[in-house]
Order: sequence, then C-alpha cells, then structure tokens
Amino acid sequence: MALSRLSSRSNGITRPLSAAFSRFLSADTTPITIETSLPFTAHLCDPPSRSVESSSQELLTFFRTMALMRRMEIAADSLYKAKLIRGFCHLYDGQEAVAIGMEAAITKKDAIITAYRDHCIFLGRGGSLHEVFSELMGRQAGCSKGKGGSMHFYKKESSFYGGHGIVGAQVPLGCGIAFAQKYSKDEAVTFALYGDGAANQGQLFEALNISALWDLPAILVCENNHYGMGTAEWRAAKSSSYYKRGDYVPGLKVDGMDAFAVKQACKFAKEHALKNGPIILEMDTYRYHGHSMSDPGSTYRTRDEISGVRQERDPIERIKKLVLSHDLATEKELKDMEKEIRKEVDDAIAKAKDCPMPEPSELFTNVYAKGFGTESFGPDRKEVKAALP
Repeated sequence: MALSRLSSRSNGITRPLSAAFSRFLSADTTPITIETSLPFTAHLCDPPSRSVESSSQELLTFFRTMALMRRMEIAADSLYKAKLIRGFCHLYDGQEAVAIGMEAAITKKDAIITAYRDHCIFLGRGGSLHEVFSELMGRQAGCSKGKGGSMHFYKKESSFYGGHGIVGAQVPLGCGIAFAQKYSKDEAVTFALYGDGAANQGQLFEALNISALWDLPAILVCENNHYGMGTAEWRAAKSSSYYKRGDYVPGLKVDGMDAFAVKQACKFAKEHALKNGPIILEMDTYRYHGHSMSDPGSTYRTRDEISGVRQERDPIERIKKLVLSHDLATEKELKDMEKEIRKEVDDAIAKAKDCPMPEPSELFTNVYAKGFGTESFGPDRKEVKAALP
C-alpha cells in the first residue's frame, strides 16, 4: 500500500517526525523479513543470520531519517563555504546506514562515543536539527552551548558521550564507560566508534586488552571508509581486516552501506558483549565528501570511484528500493517527503541563525569542576582569583 493509505503512527527509533510524515506511518505490525545484501564474515564467532526482521514503519522511518541526515550534511557544506561554520567540519554523507542501523538495534541506555564525524550520530540519538545547526554556527542553543563546534557534539541524557577531536582517544573512554556499566550492573553496552585511520593506534589495543581481561560490555566499531584523511587503508595498514585485529577478541565484518546488516550486527554484538565481553565490528562504508571540508576528496581517489559507490552501494537508495518493492510508497510520495525534509532543514538553519552567540562569561564555564580552578584573570595574569580553598 502507498503512503497516502497508511495511518498515523509515531516514531520510536530516532527522533520526533513532522506532523505530515506521522500521517504516513502504518499501524500494521506485520513483520517484513529482509535479507542482507552480503553475508557477514566472522572471526572467532558464528555469524548472525542474514534474515532481518523489520516492518513498514521501520522501513519508512529509515528512509526519512537517512534522507534527513544526508540533507543536513549537504546544508552544513553550504554553510561552511559561506563561512557561517568555522574551524573543522567533517561530514558523514555516505555513512548514514551505520548511524541508523546501530540506533535501531539498541536503546538509549546503551552508550555511544565517537570521533569527530558526529553530526548524524547525534541526530540518531534524538538530537534536533536546531541543536545541530546552532552548535555548528557557535550559537547558545547548540548541544554544547556553541562552544564545541562540529567535533564536540554531546547528549548525556541519551548516553551520547561525543564527539572527540583526538584520533582514537575516544576508544579508551568508551571502554571506561563500559566498565561503569558493568560495575553498576546496568545490562547496557557501549559502542566506541573509530575510523580505519585510528585502527593502528596503540591506545586502542591497550583498551581492548583490559576490556577483554575484565569482560567489559564494549563494542569497538571500526567505520572503515577506506581512507584515513588522504591515505588509503592499504598504504597505512599491513592487514586491513580490522574485524580480526582483536586477535583473541571476536569480530564481524559488516556491509556498512546496508542499514539492516548494521542493525543485525549491532543486535548480535550487544547480546555477545553482555554475555562474553568485547567484540569488534568492522563497518565497510564510504564517505562522499573529503576527510574534512578543507579536503576536496578527489586528489587521492578518482571521481569515477566516488560516483561508482553512489550508483552501486548508496545506503539511501537501497532503502528506497525496499520501500518501493514492498509498495509502501510511490516515487512521487518519496519525492514529496524529500521536499518536506529540505524545508525542515532550511527552517532549522533560519532559526539557528537568529540564535545569539554565547556570552563572554561562558569562556570560563565547563573548564573546571564547579568550585575549583581559576574563575577569572586579567590580561597580565596578575589578578588571578582562584576558587581553590
């Protein structure tokens, strides 16, 4: 049945939807079984089934949320070029299936920590477009009060712990969160995301070792988009089988352009981590933009390579084909949905532009724990007023 014949249903996977789209979600809970595009490749474990349970509601929500993520990142590109976004800016377009598939398999009790390509992960955790664009433009209403910028998104109430700018440094922090979860008997897990460029970091292996010793519920997710900045994986890694890098820790290679493969893998990994300790997931994915906005992304790879991935493996196109093949929407209805998304993004940008910048006094907040450290000082550093006893 097409969208116009579907009844109202709220979305419980990622974030509140617009009133217009809410009309289109089906109340029909009949499961739909979807086969993953490729089989899983396992290391020291049996791979999960390729058959994934879904529903019409989930398929439509996947399409809309991924399309929203894509449009948000394209808009960020334009804002950066207009110099409304300053500093570093790393975009996620092409990798949306990882964010949406992971979110569909877990709850907000489960923690996520990632590197600096964090906008879409934040949106998946329930963040708003207004918070995204306000933070990108350094405004008070941003998720980090306009002080973090692109690389430091954060949403503690949804167990999203950033947004980190130091390559690989989020992995030990993620394992620490997993330690706290086990200590508190939370029955929750932590997903620590990193790229193939961080996969050779020593701190990653140190954190993995102690996580394995203590059977921590830590899931290390290598988002392998095949380029660490401008360096191809084969030039940086003797072995690019990142899912095997844990040696004594099980691993799974996943088609990171298939949202349902990601969902199935993350569900499998969560069950494994709660019972047996850490596991590594390698998401075989691809970024369409360069490493950051300062990288054109075409000096170390060909434009034909990029367009080839778009044509053969684009994660949104895969979901669109499933929506159409199950007669959940027509081409026109999906186009109308994309127009609605464009307006939603434009409205959020306009609202963020009207938001004020942080007060100068905010320079001194969130630096030290409240009641400790320097409160203020003069330009010659002679008038230091310390809060220490």
